[in-house]
Amino acid sequence: MTDPADLTVAEAARAIARRDLSPLELTRACLARIEARNPALNAFVTVVPERALEEAARAEAELLAGQHRGPLHGIPVGLKDLYDTAGIETAAGSAVLRGRVPGRDAAAVARLREAGAVILGKTNTHEFAWGTTTNNPHTGPTRNPWAPDRIPGGSSGGSGAAVAARLCPAALGTDTGGSIRIPAALCGVVGLKPTFGRVSRAGIIPMSWQFDHAGPITRTVEDAAILLGAIAGYDPADFATVPVPVPDYAAALVPDIRGLRIGVPRDQFFGLLDPEVLVAVEEALETLRGLGAAVEDVDAGFTREQVISAWRLVNVEGRLYHAPWLEQQPEAYSEELRNVLLQPLPEPLDLSAAYLASYEIKEGVRRVLETVDLLAAPTTMRPASRIGEDPVEVEGVQLSTGAAFASLTMPFNLAGIPAISIPCGFSAEGLPIGLQVAGRPFDEAAVLRAAFAYECATDWRRRMPPL
Repeated sequence: MTDPADLTVAEAARAIARRDLSPLELTRACLARIEARNPALNAFVTVVPERALEEAARAEAELLAGQHRGPLHGIPVGLKDLYDTAGIETAAGSAVLRGRVPGRDAAAVARLREAGAVILGKTNTHEFAWGTTTNNPHTGPTRNPWAPDRIPGGSSGGSGAAVAARLCPAALGTDTGGSIRIPAALCGVVGLKPTFGRVSRAGIIPMSWQFDHAGPITRTVEDAAILLGAIAGYDPADFATVPVPVPDYAAALVPDIRGLRIGVPRDQFFGLLDPEVLVAVEEALETLRGLGAAVEDVDAGFTREQVISAWRLVNVEGRLYHAPWLEQQPEAYSEELRNVLLQPLPEPLDLSAAYLASYEIKEGVRRVLETVDLLAAPTTMRPASRIGEDPVEVEGVQLSTGAAFASLTMPFNLAGIPAISIPCGFSAEGLPIGLQVAGRPFDEAAVLRAAFAYECATDWRRRMPPL
């Protein structure tokens, strides 16, 4: 067997089921990999080796007693430092919440534990998740495993880097404007943002109550399906969740997409792209077409002005959530985040226009998805930029890191539909490039199926980062 830390979730699960691998062996291998590689990456900010080994031993004892909880039984997982974890600090990458130790797990974490997963610790995030780089002034920058001078994306950059570097088989992230899919694209892994309301956010420190999503970052589409199956479902503690059935996502994975209709919204997603991203995505679309999908250009269903207007709601909600701390301890915030949170609030009419824009985006995108089954587009405008580089350049245009890396992911948050980023190539410098596939509300199965078919037809996921 190879080093157990190099196994995917599905591979490790099968080895554990065959008794070729024990949860303790797998957990020790991941802890050893963290010890060896994390100092250079800063992907994990908190590691709990004693607790992880205790959980692994408990999982092993259950297996020996004939109790098998499923494919996550004994699988080590990392958690973005927004997820509450009983007895483990959850600080959201901030100085404001440093030393905060919750008394109970977030709902998604509790479901992972019920499935038998082993919690390794907490992964780095941008301060309170407000950013696309994971260049955190309090916990330090996370480095991209493909190039240590580059960002891993954000704000779930620690989770993306940890999975790419094989520190853990899977991790959870959150996604308000792209924070799962951006790290997945820049780190060469898979990141799935489910439908708004598919996964409970109870116990997750919020950025936006209207647009936050919780989901997995993994090395393969199959692994993403396994993780989603464990954490999805109705939760009365989260107003957004709805009591709809949770399919067996892993069982639905078949590499056959013949007849599937895939729309390409060029008007809003292809206007400004790094040439290498454009080439990689166009080749990915040809691969999908070659697999039997009907690939056609479609209107996006929204305008750039609507996206800019609707995004104001995130700033308003952030101001509301952080108001007490901004008043009591403003110095605990970085200057960058403090300036963002304290920017002037929109006037009532502008706020109403923002709500209207968010509704129009939802309506417009869903109307497009009545004519096609899925949408496909680039995940980001360009590959990973250098740490500390802001603004960044795309085809001679200077953009903020937020605009360069979130402009193509944000619309699907505002629409509330499921979207996945999968590897689709590399730049000449060896930096990963991501393809984004989105689908109808609560139709994660179709999104996963298309991503799985593409993954089976290519070998991008087999590439190994140098770190």
